[in-house]
Amino acid sequence: MRYRKFGGTGLFVSELCLGTMTFGGEGDMWSQIGKVQQADAERLVGTALDAGVNFIDTADVYSEGRSEIITGQALKNLKVPRENVVVATKVFGETGTKHVNSRGLSRFHILEGVKASLNRLQLDHIDLYQVHGFDPATPIEETLRALDSLVQQGLVRYIGVSNWAAWQIMKALGISERLGLARFESLQAYYTIAGRDLEREIAPLLRSEGVGLMVWSPLAGGLLSGKYGRDQQGEAGSRRTTFDFPPVNVERAYDAIDAMREIANAHNVSVAQIALAWLLHREVVTSVIVGAKRVDQLQDNLAATAIRLGGDELAKLDAASALPPEYPGWMLERQGTVRYQQLEQGR
Repeated sequence: MRYRKFGGTGLFVSELCLGTMTFGGEGDMWSQIGKVQQADAERLVGTALDAGVNFIDTADVYSEGRSEIITGQALKNLKVPRENVVVATKVFGETGTKHVNSRGLSRFHILEGVKASLNRLQLDHIDLYQVHGFDPATPIEETLRALDSLVQQGLVRYIGVSNWAAWQIMKALGISERLGLARFESLQAYYTIAGRDLEREIAPLLRSEGVGLMVWSPLAGGLLSGKYGRDQQGEAGSRRTTFDFPPVNVERAYDAIDAMREIANAHNVSVAQIALAWLLHREVVTSVIVGAKRVDQLQDNLAATAIRLGGDELAKLDAASALPPEYPGWMLERQGTVRYQQLEQGR
């Protein structure tokens, strides 16, 4: 397990992060993702920690708060020293009693949300507190001031963002710099070999501004597990057959799966491990979130950290999954070619 610098901070996190979306199973949607209860959750947490994972991600909305409860109790039951683990959670959606202000990123909801999350997690602080979506009803400045106050109070160590567009992230970073507020140190976003849209605008922004990237759903909701392909549709009742999310270009995904399967056979590993290894080779990626329902699934994911893909293999995977050109990308590439060549010659 390797450890990577987290955004612009001095914090280091494991290259794989344990996701807890499978914990709990409360509610119609979450039950389709996973129904892992306390004892099994503790086995998953213990397996991850034993493998060197020091990063755990949850959210207040996962299983209507049940995921946070199970995660916090697991850390307590396993007697994990607080300084040994980086705990991340999120705020935005509805949990508990539903009312007009029980959602969004207002100061009201954020301050209520952090108290509830700390209580469910049985912690006195959250290491990474992330806004889980964009709130069109709340000014970004209000959200950032509320988050900064949590940092100043010691209730939160760092703040992050999830599922925002590049312009929204950049605006927030500008406001934080102008007002001297805590800034977003990470983005949690969907990114897979079957869904590379993030590379158009968001990845260049993250590199430019030194923001870390946490990848969610690295196997595209199970599509890249090796159980699917042009001639395979997965097992009846598997997650992708009951909850078709996130959306992907299926034909491009199948091209990537075909290329991954060939490389997986050459390495004598699973297709899922190649999908994860591809992400771990991307410079922009800080940590890849892996979730599981069973220990053997988690162990298979953890083994991806040992895979080293060669230049030819990476090129083959990149070619099979390449995004179609879009404006202004193709124009920027065309106009910038000579200057990029000059930069390379000067190195």
